[in-house]
Amino acid sequence: MTWLAIMLLGAGVADLVRSSVGRRGRVAAHVAAPVTVALAAVLTDVDGWADVLALAVGAAGLAAWTELSRRAQRTGLQAVGALASLLATLAVLVAFSGAASRAAGPLQRWLDWADLPGAPASAGRVLLVAALVLFNVATANVIVRLVLLAIGALRPDQVAAPHGQAPQSGSQSGPQAADRLKGGRLLGPMERLVILGLGLAGEFGAAGLVIAAKGLLRFPELQASGRASLSGPTGGARGGPVGIDDVTEYFLVGSFVSWLLALLTLALSVAS
Repeated sequence: MTWLAIMLLGAGVADLVRSSVGRRGRVAAHVAAPVTVALAAVLTDVDGWADVLALAVGAAGLAAWTELSRRAQRTGLQAVGALASLLATLAVLVAFSGAASRAAGPLQRWLDWADLPGAPASAGRVLLVAALVLFNVATANVIVRLVLLAIGALRPDQVAAPHGQAPQSGSQSGPQAADRLKGGRLLGPMERLVILGLGLAGEFGAAGLVIAAKGLLRFPELQASGRASLSGPTGGARGGPVGIDDVTEYFLVGSFVSWLLALLTLALSVAS
């Protein structure tokens, strides 16, 4: 799991930087990913020849993910290709993970010295949990958007436009399903972190309640969208009216992808 944890950490940092920096986010993300990978490797003494080769391949895969996902979000094209690049990178690292060095180094020595709650903790465990947290905060959001773009439930101009700004001139105009359900970019990471945290604490039933609660909380908005769709035609993600079916598709697909990512990261944390 060491290589996987380092790659997820690099992807999470890169995607977080890209979404926070603004216009220079592209360059910052391309710099942040390899720097994070190298720093994590140094702090955990993952520096064998197999480690260096695998992390170099992984860093190249992260560069492809950063660039392809950025283009897909701006144009709406090749979203599946961007997702495939990330999946292929992680799959290769997992397939050869038996050659990975065990995480130790300065991070393990600090953990042994520090009087932290739940101590003693292994460097590999701490590295994996940190990577999963960052993945759920940043990278999972990108994955959800790419899936929504791939099925036509989201328009690229809305993904590319910064918060609070209108899409650029020449882009497709008019409301779409995402306009009817606010707060997804914030609620998504929050719910995934809650599910991951409750799962790590052994409260799997409570994690299931979070999933059920989201449907109940969103139900009034879905009802309002259904009533609004009857009042007149508006521009949807596919250029047609925004109906209750568009909003429902956006909500269900986005939610299920988000939940699957949260449960997948929880399974990785439990299996480690």
